[in-house]
Amino acid sequence: MQQPVLETFPASGRRVLVTGAARGLGRAVAHAFAANGDRVAVHHGASREEAEATRASLPGSGHALVGGDLADPDETASLVAATEKALGGIDVLVNNAAVNAPHPPVDTAYAEWSAAWQRHTAVNLLGTANVSHLAAQRMIAQGTGGRIVNVGSRGAFRGEPDHPAYGATKAAVHALGQSLAVALAPYGIAVTSVAPGFIETERVAHRLAGARGEAIRAQSPYGRVAAPDEIAAAVLWFASPQAQWSSGAVLDLNGASYLRT
Repeated sequence: MQQPVLETFPASGRRVLVTGAARGLGRAVAHAFAANGDRVAVHHGASREEAEATRASLPGSGHALVGGDLADPDETASLVAATEKALGGIDVLVNNAAVNAPHPPVDTAYAEWSAAWQRHTAVNLLGTANVSHLAAQRMIAQGTGGRIVNVGSRGAFRGEPDHPAYGATKAAVHALGQSLAVALAPYGIAVTSVAPGFIETERVAHRLAGARGEAIRAQSPYGRVAAPDEIAAAVLWFASPQAQWSSGAVLDLNGASYLRT
């Protein structure tokens, strides 16, 4: 039986990979870690210029830029290898990258429906699984413990009628995280997930305009949606030395807009 690792996981100065960090929540997460004194690999898919802007804006030094399509296992392996080379290892992985395109079942043609499910599964679930595997192998080899934090969604629980593949793949990400939490605990690696509700980012700005936006804000008794840095703060804590005993947890961050029982 594998002997438990005596964790020497640091509070700062860590080597952190944040996927999908070009803008929005990923950018906020990268900033939170950089402000904590960590070195961050800013991952991007197609948005290289935005990712470069994110890296340039981070406090501290030693940050890196890594690119790759998480739907492609070879590109995924390359970006993790590039992170390890640039940072000298990986202590924390934040699985933030995801696609979320509408495909309501009533109005979507079958070809588009099938393509949407293929893309969501390839990026949101398989991409997350592959990055997690590759990062965990490096954490195990380092022998000092580690953290994997997945960005899931409230939609995994309440349903996403216009984005069903998004909701389904995020539910799978939560389940993946719990499986990894059990498998990786003997190596001092804690795995957790956050399940945000609506976040005010560039990607959803159009949905927050007008009467539709008012209805979305009204879902929370606070009458608003989350700011990215609110979610980033929870991710940062889950990656801390103090959070090891939270491994396996899925934390709701939705302003009481959806309450699980």
